[in-house]
Amino acid sequence: MPPPADIVKVAIEWPGAFPRLMEIDQKKPLSAIIKEVCEGWSLGNHENFALQIADATSFYITEKNRNDIKNGSILRLTTSPYQTALQLHERIQSSSMDAKLEALKDLANASRDITFAQEFINLDGISLLTQMVESGTERYQKLQKIMKPCFGDLLSFTLTAFVELMDHGIVSWDTFSVAFIKKIASYVNKSAMDTAVLQRSLAILESMVLNSQDLYHKVAQEITIGQLIPHLQGTDQDIQTYTIAVINALFLKAPEEKRQEMAHILAQKQLRSIILTNVIRSTIPINDEMAHQLYVLQVLTFNLLEDRMMTKMDPQDQAQRDIIFELRRIAFDVECEPNNSGSMEKRKSMYTRDYKKLGFINHVNPAVDFTQIPPGMLALDNMLYFARHHQDAYIRIVLENSSREDKHECPFGRSSIELTKMLCEILKVGELPSENCHDFHPMFFTHDRSFEEFFCISIQLLNKTWKEMRATSEDFNKVMQVVREQIMRALTLKPNSLDQFKSRLQNLSYTEILKIRQSERMNQEDFQSRPILELREKIQPEIMELIKQQRLNRLCEGTCFRKISSRRRQDKFWYCRLSPNHKVLHYGDLEESPQGEVPHDSLQDKLPVADIKAVITGKDCPHMKEKGALKQNKEVLELAFSVLYESDEYLNFIAPDKREYCVWTDGLNALLGKEMTSDYTKSDMDTLLSMEMKLRLLDLENIQIPEAPPPIPKEPSNYDFVYDCN
Repeated sequence: MPPPADIVKVAIEWPGAFPRLMEIDQKKPLSAIIKEVCEGWSLGNHENFALQIADATSFYITEKNRNDIKNGSILRLTTSPYQTALQLHERIQSSSMDAKLEALKDLANASRDITFAQEFINLDGISLLTQMVESGTERYQKLQKIMKPCFGDLLSFTLTAFVELMDHGIVSWDTFSVAFIKKIASYVNKSAMDTAVLQRSLAILESMVLNSQDLYHKVAQEITIGQLIPHLQGTDQDIQTYTIAVINALFLKAPEEKRQEMAHILAQKQLRSIILTNVIRSTIPINDEMAHQLYVLQVLTFNLLEDRMMTKMDPQDQAQRDIIFELRRIAFDVECEPNNSGSMEKRKSMYTRDYKKLGFINHVNPAVDFTQIPPGMLALDNMLYFARHHQDAYIRIVLENSSREDKHECPFGRSSIELTKMLCEILKVGELPSENCHDFHPMFFTHDRSFEEFFCISIQLLNKTWKEMRATSEDFNKVMQVVREQIMRALTLKPNSLDQFKSRLQNLSYTEILKIRQSERMNQEDFQSRPILELREKIQPEIMELIKQQRLNRLCEGTCFRKISSRRRQDKFWYCRLSPNHKVLHYGDLEESPQGEVPHDSLQDKLPVADIKAVITGKDCPHMKEKGALKQNKEVLELAFSVLYESDEYLNFIAPDKREYCVWTDGLNALLGKEMTSDYTKSDMDTLLSMEMKLRLLDLENIQIPEAPPPIPKEPSNYDFVYDCN
C-alpha cells in the first residue's frame, strides 16, 4: 500500500551527528516538525532553529515552499533565518579584518535566500552595507598597498551581498543617498579596480538607472560614456557585457530630447568601432547575454530614427523643399535658374517633367509625397544621403529609368518612400527591445550611418529586381514583396559586413527567388482530389503518433530552463526531464547551463505524471501574474507555461525558445491524453504528411488521379466461362 500523499520521507543532517531518517507530515505545522527534530538531538529553544535544503542553494524551508520537499530529499537543521541574520549583522561589524571578510563572504551566500534576506533587511542590514560602502571601507584603503587582495575581496563580498539582497525586490532603489551613488560610480571610474568589484558596481548602476528615474539623473551626473569606454577595451567579456548594459540603461531612460545628444557623444567616442574591434571581432565567442546587450544597443540606436520617421514634411517649409531641389540638381546636373530666366509656366513645366523622372507620385508638388507617416521625413533623408554619398549609382538609376518607356520605369521617389517604410518594419524601428532576443546583426556595427547604407544597398537591389522582373507600374507591390523576401533571406545569414550583405543579395536574384519559391511550393503541395484527401485522413493518425513519440523522447532527453530573475546576467538554471517509462518528471537546480544531458540521479525533485492536473500557458500562468517588467514582456508571455498538480501547486517554466515551448507543451499534453495543438506540431504534421504522401504516390507520377472512382463494369451476359490453371 503506497504511503499517504501528505507524508514525505527525508534525511535530516545536523553537524557532528549521524543523519536521521524521518517521515514528515505536511499537514503538521512546520514549527512542530522542527521541535520534533530538535528533541531527537536533545536541542532546546527550537524556535531558534530552521530546516534548509542540503544542497548548493541552502534555501530555508518555509510554510510557503514546504511542498517542494519530495521523497528522498536531504534537509539540514540549522539556525533560524532571524538568528543567522542577527549573527551576521554583528559579525560584519567586527574590528578584525579576517573575521569581517569571512562574515561578508557568508552574507553574500546567505543573501540569495529570500527568507534570510527579509530578516536581514528587517535589521536595517541594507543601510549597514551602504554605510560600509560610503565610509567604512575608507578605513581600509590605507591598507590597500599591503593588503590589496584582502581589500578587493572585502569590497567584492559587500557589493555581492548588496546586489543579492536588492534582487529580491523588497527594498526600493529610491532610498539610496547621493554619497552611495558617488562611491559606486568611483569604483567604475577608476582605471585599475578589482574585476569582481567593477562587475558588481556596474550591475548596481544598471539596476539603479532601470528602476528609478530619479536615480537615473543622479547616476548620469556621476558616470560619463568616456569613463565607461575603457572597460570595453579589455578582454573580460563579463565586464564588457555589464558596461554595454549600463550604456543601454542610460540610453533607454534618457529623456527623448537627450537621446540624440547621447548618440552624438557615443559617435564622438567611437563606441561602435570599439565594440566592433574588441567584442564582435574578438577571438572570444559571443555568449547569449552579450548578444542580447548588442541587440538592445542596435534597437535603441535605430529607434533614434523614429522621430524623423513620424515627422511629416511641411510643403511650405523652404528648407525642406530645398532638399528636393538638391535631388533634382544632382540627378540632372542643373543649377538653380535665376528668377528672370523664362516664364513661370515654362519653369513649372520643367520642374514637373524632372519630378516625374525622379519618380514622385505628385509631379507638381513632390513635398506632398512625404506627408505619409511612416516613413515621413526619414525617406527624404535616405534619398539625399544616397544622392550625395553614392552619386554615380543615384544618377544611373534616375537616368536609366527616365529613358525607359513610361510603363516600365521604376519610380525612384515612390520606391524610396515604400522601401524606407519596409526597412523600418524589418528593423522594428520604434519598438522597445525584447527581453529574450539575441538577434543582433554584426553588419550594423561596421558603419556610423548603417541604416542609410542599408537603404542604399536595398534601393539598388530594388532597381535590379525591377529590371529582372520586367515590371510595370501595376507590378509595384509584387516587386516590393520580392525585395522584402530577398532582404529577409540575406539577413538570416547574419552577414558580418555591409559588403557581405550586398554579395549575398547578388546571389538572391529574382530567378533564384523563383526557384526557392517553386521548391517550397512543391514541398507544400496540397492535393485536393477526394482519393488523396481520404488517403491523408488515413495516414494522419500514424503521423500524429510519430510526432507524439518524438515529443516524449525529447522530454526524456530534458531541457535546461532559466529561473525567473530581474537580473539577466546572473541567471540561475534548472533542468527538467521525463523518466524513460514516462511516469515521473525529474527536476532540480543547476549552477550553470549544462553542455549535455543531465542524469536523473543528479535531479533531486520528482513530480509523478499521474499527479498532473493541467498544463497552463501564457498570461494565465501564476508566475506571469506577478509584478515586474520581465513578466509583462510579450515574448516571455509566449514562452511561459505551468504544470498544475496536487492542491493548486504549480511547477513554472519559461522555455528558452519557441521550439522548446512547443515541444514541452505538446509532450505534457500528450502525457495527459490531450490534443497537441502547437504551431510546431502543425508544421511537423504538414511536412511529414507531405513527404509520406509523395512517397506513397511515387508510382502514380504524371498519372491523372480521377475525382471519382471508375465505374463498375456491367455484369457479363452469362457466367459460362472457366479459367484453367493447369
